[in-house]
Amino acid sequence: MLKGLLLGVAGLAMTLTNAVPVFAQEVVKVGLILPMTGPFASTGRQVSAGAKAFIAAKGDTAGGKKIELIIRDDGGVADQTRRIAQELVVNEGTKVLAGFGLTPLAMAVAPVATQAKIPTVVMAAGTAAITKASPFITRTSGTLPQYSVPVGTWASQNGIKKVVTLVSDYGPGVDAEKWFTKEFKAKGGEIAEAVRIPLQNPDFAPFLQRVRDAKPDAVFVFLPSGVGSLFMKQFADRGLADAGIKLIATGDVTDDDILNSMGKPAIGTITGHFYATSHDSPENKAYVEAFEKANNKMRPNFMSVGGYDGMALIYNALEKTKGDASGPAFMEAVKGLSWTSPRGPVSIDPETRDIIQNIYIREVKEVNGQLHNVEFQTFSALKDPEKAEAK
Repeated sequence: MLKGLLLGVAGLAMTLTNAVPVFAQEVVKVGLILPMTGPFASTGRQVSAGAKAFIAAKGDTAGGKKIELIIRDDGGVADQTRRIAQELVVNEGTKVLAGFGLTPLAMAVAPVATQAKIPTVVMAAGTAAITKASPFITRTSGTLPQYSVPVGTWASQNGIKKVVTLVSDYGPGVDAEKWFTKEFKAKGGEIAEAVRIPLQNPDFAPFLQRVRDAKPDAVFVFLPSGVGSLFMKQFADRGLADAGIKLIATGDVTDDDILNSMGKPAIGTITGHFYATSHDSPENKAYVEAFEKANNKMRPNFMSVGGYDGMALIYNALEKTKGDASGPAFMEAVKGLSWTSPRGPVSIDPETRDIIQNIYIREVKEVNGQLHNVEFQTFSALKDPEKAEAK
């Protein structure tokens, strides 16, 4: 039944496209679908602000076409995401879909992207399998295997022998657990226990007690962006740091947007990720200044850069196609694109449509009275290791 509905969506979209007067073709509508309300609203706020920052910096035309950004709130509910995507394609004449704050939301749109041949740019969700779900999906955030392998490398090189993994029990968490474990064990490390936390469970205390009881050298953590403050409080309350257990994680845990609210318990946390507000480059300095000015001094985080670079990808692809936003032409243009981002040099893998980027190892430090993820080691031009291994 769903397949028939989607075929109908694609057919109706084609009919509508053919019926639109020629002058309307000068506008390329980009439908940005994000959780603007609900528990993951911070992701939507950051991604949309990043996308707007790019348009403010670069103008609203690309490939000779005017770019119109349409923002829709899915509340973090996959059924809503799919319904909104269908409405944008059929009723709004949207040419590009983008956003997607969580893996289930991106996966929900994959059938729509495939059937309607709509270019779809994932700006936030990080499960490696997403780009495999449709040939019309590309990504400007990153994958959990990309962030997790360097943390495993760093841990093995810095005296950490025994680790408990603690991850949210859904796609990204499973990816993080798998690839950290693979790298850490390959370098001689021991995984004492693998703990998975229900995604909707905000109480980490019993799981942290299990970590403390296992007496590891460190705990490796993945949690979705936005819940790090509660985790950090309970990490301190349970006395893990006092017990000599080091906190190592993906950068989602020490999200720059909420890092200052974590306070002193966050200091010393080691993470791996593709962007920090404190990244030292002229491009990032300009980005942070413009972003904070436009958003009442809100600090940009990695989600915002996913939105910013998502628009960079869309603009660059349209320049290559001379404004042709049709699925096959756009996706061919995406392959091999490269540019300098606020995060550093990036490109799109022509084989996987995933982003190739630097991953930085960072330590939370107090700098001029504020907490920052301070980068101290770079793993350059990393591809998604899961897809590289599968070849």
